[in-house]
Amino acid sequence: MTTLTNARPLDRLADFPAIPEGWAYLDTAATAQKPQAVIDAITRAYDTTYATVHRGVYQRSADMTLAYEAARRRVAGFIGAASPDECVFVRGATEGINLVAQCWAATQLGAGDRILLSQLEHHSNIVPWQLVAQRVGAVIDVVPLTADHAIDLDAMAAMLTPAHKLVALAHVSNVTGAVLDAKRAADLAHGVGAKLLLDGCQAVPRLPVDVQALDCDFYVFSAHKLYGPTGIGVLWGRGDLLEAMPPYQGGGAMIDKVSFAGTTYAAPPARFEAGTPHIVGVLGLHAAIDYVDAIGLEAIHAHEGALVREAREALSGLNSVRLFGPADSAGIVSFMVEGVHPHDVGTILDEGRVAIRAGHHCAQPLMDHLGIPATARASFGVYNGPRDVAALVEGIERVTRIFG
Repeated sequence: MTTLTNARPLDRLADFPAIPEGWAYLDTAATAQKPQAVIDAITRAYDTTYATVHRGVYQRSADMTLAYEAARRRVAGFIGAASPDECVFVRGATEGINLVAQCWAATQLGAGDRILLSQLEHHSNIVPWQLVAQRVGAVIDVVPLTADHAIDLDAMAAMLTPAHKLVALAHVSNVTGAVLDAKRAADLAHGVGAKLLLDGCQAVPRLPVDVQALDCDFYVFSAHKLYGPTGIGVLWGRGDLLEAMPPYQGGGAMIDKVSFAGTTYAAPPARFEAGTPHIVGVLGLHAAIDYVDAIGLEAIHAHEGALVREAREALSGLNSVRLFGPADSAGIVSFMVEGVHPHDVGTILDEGRVAIRAGHHCAQPLMDHLGIPATARASFGVYNGPRDVAALVEGIERVTRIFG
C-alpha cells in the first residue's frame, strides 16, 4: 500500500466529536461530519444570541441580522461572487436547482428549446429539468461519458446547437468523483447562447471555487457536505439573471409592498427568501466556511487525492474488485465486488466499523449506463487518513473471503 507522499496528512479527527475511536467514516459525499467549531456556533446561536432577522427593532434582532448578512458576505467571498446580493440562501442544492428551473427556465424556455444534461447527473439535476421540459415543451439531451466515466466535453461540443438554452452539469460527480473542466463547459455553452448551471455539492468542500473565473451563470451547493448543518444551502446567480426572475415562493420578507390590488417584490436575494429563514443554519454555514478556509482547500484537495490514490491502488490489487471513475477523482472511490451486491458489501464493512455508501447514489441513469444496479462508494474528508483506507481494504478482503 502506498503512503501519503504527495500531501501533508491532515490531522483533523480530534475536531469531530461524532467520530469515535476506531470508526472509519467514509460517507462524506453523502454528508460530512461536523467539527466542534460548527457545533459551537450553532449552540451559541440558539443558546445566547437567538432572535429573528430583518424585522426586529430591538438590539438582539439587529445583532442577529448583522450576523446573518455577514454570513452572506462570507459566502460571496468564498465562491468569488461579485456581490453578496447574488447569493440566495435556500434549503440546499436541490431547492436551488428547482428555483432556477421554475423561475428562470420555465419563464425563458418554450416549445422546441433544448436542455443539455449529462449521464452522470444526480437526480436533483435531472428531475427539475424534466418537470420544466414537460411544462413548456422543451427537449432534454444527454451528454455521454468518457471511458473513465467523466463528462465528455468533446461530445458536448458536437451536440450543442443554438436551440440549447440551458446546460446543467455536476462540477464533481457524486459517484465517480470526476472533475469537470467547468471553464471549458462554460465556453461551450456560451458559444451557442446557452446558460450554464453547475451543481457544486461535491466541489465546494474540496476545490477552490471562483464562480466569476468559471464563468458559469448559476452555481448551487449544500452546507451539510461542507461540514455545515443540514437544511441550508446557496444558490449563486448572475445579478442580471436574478433581477429578471420572478419570485419562487410568496410570503413575508420577499415583498416590497402588499395590497389586495397587487403586490410588488423585493430585489434579490430577498425576493427568493420568503418566510423566516434558517437563521442558525446560516450561522453554521459561516462557521463551516471559516473552518475549511483555515485548513485551505488546496490542502484538503491534495489530502483527499492522496487517499483516493492509496485506496484505488490497494483495491485494484484485488481481482474481484471493479473500480469506476478516473484515477484522479476528487475524494470519491466507487467500486463493485464481483458477485456481491453493494448492500451486502456495506453491511459487512459496517460490522468492521467502516461506514460507506451502497446503492445507486441518486444517479440511476448512470447505473443504467454502467450496466449495474448499484455501487459501493467510499468518500473522504478532512478527518480521514491512511488508517481508514487500511480498514476499508481489510473489510473488502473479508467480503471476498465470505463470498469467495
